Amino acid sequence: MPTKRSLPAALKLARKARGLSQEAFADVSSRTYMSTLERGMKSPTLSKLTAISQVLSIHPMTLLALSYAGESASELDNLLAKIRREFTAITGKS
Repeated sequence: MPTKRSLPAALKLARKARGLSQEAFADVSSRTYMSTLERGMKSPTLSKLTAISQVLSIHPMTLLALSYAGESASELDNLLAKIRREFTAITGKS
């Protein structure tokens, strides 16, 4: 079965990996909101994504990496290499 590559799938994967229920995010959002995010019905703002990541005890970029690379380590390596090249090209710093 192919790995789903999306923010909703990444949110659900990370939440379950941490052993958290949707109710665990009550300080930053409602269970209903978390459910709509995980079903792809809404998209979080950057600040909301940061707050959710804090509950998960992960960096927001980890959620984005899961969204684009899924659970594939080789896809993650390719993604990070591409980000490094683009970052260097934009900032002129490595």
